[in-house]
Amino acid sequence: MINELVVLFFILMERLDHMTDTKEMQKIVDTYIRQFKSGYFSPLGQLARLTEEVGELAREISHTHGEKPKKTTEEEKKIEEELGDVLFVLISLANSLEIDLSESFELTMNKFNTRDHHRFERVEE
Repeated sequence: MINELVVLFFILMERLDHMTDTKEMQKIVDTYIRQFKSGYFSPLGQLARLTEEVGELAREISHTHGEKPKKTTEEEKKIEEELGDVLFVLISLANSLEIDLSESFELTMNKFNTRDHHRFERVEE
């Protein structure tokens, strides 16, 4: 599950054109969280929150790109906002578990590049 979330994290990160360094992002989130006495939520609590945020993202994507439009009474939200919420919670979860997302991503890409190297048809260059 964590590996799939890491891949999602980096897909989300591509949307950020002003900040792409994962270590910097993790430090910013850590500084933000540490200003509160409660600190990080438990990993299970954060996973529940992440699930909630991914659900909100799915809803926005469904409304924007799916067959079911929003009700006129529903609040207008942007996919970018929901991606940011998912990204923040994912970084919080990684920080609380002392996981370096750069290292995690490197492990995941190595896995994809070895295990899945011949899995999909490649684009001809």
